Order: sequence, then structure tokens, then C-alpha cells
Amino acid sequence: MIADLPATLPAAEPLVDRYGRAISYLRVSVTDRCDFRCVYCMAEDMVFLPKAEVLSLEEIDVLASAFIRRGTRRIRLTGGEPLVRRGIIDLVRSLGRHLKTGALDELTLTSNGSQMARHAQSLFDAGVRRVNISLDTLDAEKFARITRWGRLGQVLEGIAAATAAGLKVKLNTVALAHENADEIEALMQFAAAGGHDLTLIETMPLGEINEDRMDQYLPLSRVRRDLAQRYTLTDLPHRTGGPARYVHVAELGLQLGFITPLTHNFCESCNRVRLTATGQLYMCLGQDDQADLRSVLRRANMGGDLNGNMAGSQAALDAALDEAIARKPKGHDFVIDRRGAQPAVARHMSLTGG
Repeated sequence: MIADLPATLPAAEPLVDRYGRAISYLRVSVTDRCDFRCVYCMAEDMVFLPKAEVLSLEEIDVLASAFIRRGTRRIRLTGGEPLVRRGIIDLVRSLGRHLKTGALDELTLTSNGSQMARHAQSLFDAGVRRVNISLDTLDAEKFARITRWGRLGQVLEGIAAATAAGLKVKLNTVALAHENADEIEALMQFAAAGGHDLTLIETMPLGEINEDRMDQYLPLSRVRRDLAQRYTLTDLPHRTGGPARYVHVAELGLQLGFITPLTHNFCESCNRVRLTATGQLYMCLGQDDQADLRSVLRRANMGGDLNGNMAGSQAALDAALDEAIARKPKGHDFVIDRRGAQPAVARHMSLTGG
């Protein structure tokens, strides 16, 4: 269980980077571990972090609350697979106190769906109203090949359970040239039939995965062009706080998103930062620059002695946040081509958080 933490937060200056972008969205990786080994995300023989390097649930709560105090309005819990982290529902319940006070607008979660059937109702009861679930194919054999360890039926049960619990489900599909390029319309139809949104994502050059990313890469500019020949696509101004650009597909009544870090980057309006399970803050997904918030937190003992000098500890953390956000770059430098076989960023997506 997480110790009782303050429900209300003292006012503080918002976090704004040097380009005038207010940081209102925090993605928190609660674990680098996952029960899948998706071919575009990680190597099959992954070595995961030792427990001592991973933030405790209390430490995650303190850091997330510090961001909320500085103007963050949306938090997304990610991984790895967040639902394999022991005690994750306790963390969700604790962060949910900020929803009750109005300090936080939204608490969401990204999942591979494998554990969703067990946790969907608890997530809803804790204040979550929207989840993203990965679904790259509707073919069971292909699903096992893409995820290496996953079972399609388990994920479909998770999607159904989330819907039954009252959670709004957005399906995420990584577009893979030789795996699911011919399934995109089927996935659109599946999403529409279930009342879900669907977002397509270009594969990103993060981490060594024992695969050729050039062979995986499917430009979504081409996908959208092809879809526009068969469907009526209308651009939508809608934003969920993330990088997706949305269209309405008239024939299906579907909201379809495109996340395009390669063919059309989304940096100019980036309001996001990412906190890893080890307390490293990445100001940009596509850059290696980071700030070590774990050291600041443990030096101040904010996650252990909540009755100590909280004013001084908070000031130290505020200073670290100010320094980090001042270094947030204008954009990333993702590229995939035959000449650049090495990943643009060495760390895996599972470490940074999806």
C-alpha cells in the first residue's frame, strides 16, 4: 500500500520550455518489464532492470505529484506493460486523488491488453476513464509472431472487459510493412464495430531489436493516401494531449489517428515529457538528453520521510524540473534508411515508456 500523501498541492509556477510550450502532459513508465516481446519494441532476450534501480510506487507518486503542482494536467501510465507491476492499482488509486481535487484532468494507461481483463474494473473505480490497448493484427498466428509471447484471445478478452467496465478504449496499431499493411482496413472495421478509436503508429528507431527497421517501416503518408481513395477522410481538430492527428472516416463512423514521427513530426506543439521507471526524465523521445530525478528524490528522501523537510525537498525538486525543462529541444531527429541501420536512440521504447 502507498502511504497517505497530500490530496492538495500548493500553487507553483507552471513548467514552460524555452520555446513557450507549457508542459501539461507526463508519461510515466512504471516498469521496463513486459510479458510480450514485440518485434518492433525489444529484443527477445531482454535483460531487465534490477529492482534497486526502479522507483518505488511512493517515489513515482511524489514525482508525478510534483509535475501536477507545476501545471501537468494529464498523466499516462506506461511500461513495458504497466499492469505487470505489483501494486499498480494502489498507485492508480493514489494518483486518483488529484482527479478528485481537480488538479488533474485525466489519468490514463497504455497496455498490451494481456492483464486488462483482471484489472479493468479496478482501473475504472480508481478514476481511469480511458485506456490505450495495442492491437497490431486480428490474426492469431501473426499476433504470436509479432508479439513473440502473446496470445490474441487474451487481448481481445481484455478489450471486451475494458469496454464492459466503462473504459473508453483506443486501439493502437504499429504499421508494419510486411505484417499488417494488408490488415489496416480490417482493424478499422473492428474498431468501428466495437465503438473504439484507432490510431496508427509509424515504427520508431529506438533500441536494438534484432530486426531490420527498414523492412518494418511503413510510411503512414502512403497509408493515408491509399485510404483516401476508398474512404471519406475529414481532418479533425481534436487532440487528446498526445501526438496523434485525427481524421473522421465517414463510412465507418470511426475516429482514426496517425502518429507520424518520421513522415510528419509533431514537435512544434510538443507538451510532453517522459519519466522512466528509474526516475530519468526524457524531455524528448527522440533525444538522449535526460535529467536524473531519482537522485534528487532520494537525496531529499521525499519518497521515504514524508514528514521531513518537505518545503526544502520540494524546492530542490522544483529546481531540478526547471533545469530539465529549460533543456527540452525543439524537436527530434528520427530517420530510418539503409545508411542508418543503427537505432537513432540506443534505449528501448520499453525503458522510456510508450
